Amino acid sequence: MSRMGWCASVMLAGLLASSGVARADVQLPKVIASNMVLQQKQAIPIWGTADTGEEVTVSIGDNKATAKAGADGKWSVKLKEMTAGGGAVEVVIKGKNEIKLTNVLVGEVWVASGQSNMEWSVQSSVNAKEEIAAAKYPNIRLFHVRKTPAVTPQEVVLDRDWSECAPETIGNFSAVAYFFGRHLHKELNVPIGLINTSWGGTAIEPWTPIAGFESVESLKDLAGYVKAQQANPEAAKAGPGGPSHLYNGMVHHLVPFGIRGAIWYQGESNRGQGVAYEQRMHALINGWRSVWGQGDFPFLYVQLAPYKYGPSDPQFLLPQIWEAQTKVLAMKNTGMAVTTDITHLTDIHPKNKQDVGKRLALWALAKTYGKSDLVYSGPLYKSMKVERSKVRIEFDHVGGGLKSRDDKPLSWFTIAGKEGDFVEATATIDGNSVVVSSDKVAEPAAVRFGWDQLAEPNLMNAAALPAGPFRTSR
Repeated sequence: MSRMGWCASVMLAGLLASSGVARADVQLPKVIASNMVLQQKQAIPIWGTADTGEEVTVSIGDNKATAKAGADGKWSVKLKEMTAGGGAVEVVIKGKNEIKLTNVLVGEVWVASGQSNMEWSVQSSVNAKEEIAAAKYPNIRLFHVRKTPAVTPQEVVLDRDWSECAPETIGNFSAVAYFFGRHLHKELNVPIGLINTSWGGTAIEPWTPIAGFESVESLKDLAGYVKAQQANPEAAKAGPGGPSHLYNGMVHHLVPFGIRGAIWYQGESNRGQGVAYEQRMHALINGWRSVWGQGDFPFLYVQLAPYKYGPSDPQFLLPQIWEAQTKVLAMKNTGMAVTTDITHLTDIHPKNKQDVGKRLALWALAKTYGKSDLVYSGPLYKSMKVERSKVRIEFDHVGGGLKSRDDKPLSWFTIAGKEGDFVEATATIDGNSVVVSSDKVAEPAAVRFGWDQLAEPNLMNAAALPAGPFRTSR
């Protein structure tokens, strides 16, 4: 070819590219890749980009679906549901080019999110050396989302790749997510996919999409604020504290990847809101369920552990967060792991993440997977009844009976009359209830249990799951 002809070819290619006519290969989001786990027993969404009008076919053996890319280049299909078992499969995506995804499993997929206690790694947890050496579970797959705040929802993020769980890959992964997934894997005997999208020190608002804020009357102003930012993104600075910024950069691009549910460990950065945190939780859960479009999928979360926050925090502020978290259980398909017995009062990051993950898994096994014979929660306050100078407290989830964890008298119960301060009380187990009294209160009206940021109470059930803190009134 002459030099003039070569120059003409280059110019033509440039013109085609600038006009949008140049060929674009079929491309996939990072979460759809080799080594992934596809959610079983529900339609399987696969999506990506291609040339406008390009026909794209996705197949797993005889399970096929075809779609055409729209004017924006986007396409999506839903394959028929599959069931775990039968080993790895190959996913073929074919348009003008062909992509083959290998070593793909079908099983159960969960998203893990929150702040530092969810981000906390296996290598920083108790028995780290032994846990890492034993992490040989090729049918547990790990996907770790990069920290990426964004003002507007992002379709493409430079995430890491899916990997098999092995001693070489597990060290930096979320400990709570891993121990949760490991317990499910052992109990269900199916592949488990874990997507970790978490960031230490973050509040709940950055993880919440607009749809979540719009679902709660008291937070609709935040929805307006986010919309205004998105209308003029050049004027806003992306950061981990901006409302919806972490949803935009670290969750949006995962949707609508098929999942079974989500686990959540967060709240320390919102403790100043006290009982108002309940509304934030409603917004987050409603928002994620709305954008995913999978109905009221399971949303399981960890109640914060006791911790000495210091003189700037009122001693009853943390208990108000506990109360907010407990009230969220009224939402459909939610579950809460109580951690008052596996804490460290001078360390905001308790190292025992094994029990945290297991307790979340118990909720999933019982409520999501139908293991009806499991005790999955510690005692939770049900009702109170005044009996002369005493108060009888009834509980849900007594799990074979109430016990003292250390065989000592029950601790952290206080009692008060209609007026006057709460005083330390004597509490005794009577069947499936606890009777509370004090010789300083002749006419009791209210009881508190574990109502202090330093409280590590010893009431539990026969399954060794701790009772959740509560107050009956005031």
